[in-house]
Amino acid sequence: MQAMILAAGRGERMRPLTNDTPKPLLKVAGKSLIERTIEQLVLAGFTDLVINYAYLGEQIEAELKDGSQFGATIRYSPEGKNGLETAGGIIHALPLMNDSPFLVVNGDIATNFPFAELKKKPVDLAHLILVPNPEHHPKGDFWLCDTGKIHSTSPHQEDISKSENVHTFSGIGIYSTEFFKSAPQKTTKLAPLLRAAMSDNRITGQLFNGFWMDIGTPERLAILENHLSLF
Repeated sequence: MQAMILAAGRGERMRPLTNDTPKPLLKVAGKSLIERTIEQLVLAGFTDLVINYAYLGEQIEAELKDGSQFGATIRYSPEGKNGLETAGGIIHALPLMNDSPFLVVNGDIATNFPFAELKKKPVDLAHLILVPNPEHHPKGDFWLCDTGKIHSTSPHQEDISKSENVHTFSGIGIYSTEFFKSAPQKTTKLAPLLRAAMSDNRITGQLFNGFWMDIGTPERLAILENHLSLF
C-alpha cells in the first residue's frame, strides 16, 4: 500500500517559526516532524511514499531527497506557492498513485498509531482514524456508529455536540481512488467530500485511544518536545 504525507500547509498558527521553514520541517527533540512520520511509516512497511508541498516546500524535497536514507522511495507533488487544500492536494497527486487504496497522513501530527494494521484494512470509499476530542477541539468532527460507519450528524437525531460518540478526525485515513473521481480538479477541501460520502453510508472508521497530537501551534510543539524528553 502506498502512503501520502500531506505537507502543503502554510502553518499560519506556527508563526514566527514558519516564516522561513515549512511546518513539517520544524524540529522537536532533534528531528523534524515529517522525518518522524516517515520513519514510523517505513517501520510499518510503507516504503512507497508521496509528499505534497507548497509554501517553502522546496526545502522539504531538498531535506528528504529521494527517501533512500529512510529505506523508502519518495516522490513529490508540488502545488505552487499557495497550495490546493487537502482534497485538492490529494487529487493533484493521484497520477503518482496506483489504483489501490492508499494511506494519507497529515504531516503535522505526532502519534504512536500502529500504521501496519491498516495495510489489510478493507475500505469502501474511505476509512478514517478518529481520536478522543482534544482540549482545543472539544466538539469533535464526526459521529462513530457501533457499526463502524461514520456520519457527520447523528443518525438518531441526537445533539451531536453533546454525544460521547463524536470524535476528532486524526488526519490519518485510507482512501480509494474512486472517492476522488467525481471531485473537481481544483482547490478543494476534504471535509465536504467526506460528509457527502457519509450521507451515502460509505465511510467507515475506528477510534484510537493512544498517543496523538495535532502540532498546530508553538505551544503544542513545546508540549511534544517535553513529552519526547520523557522517553
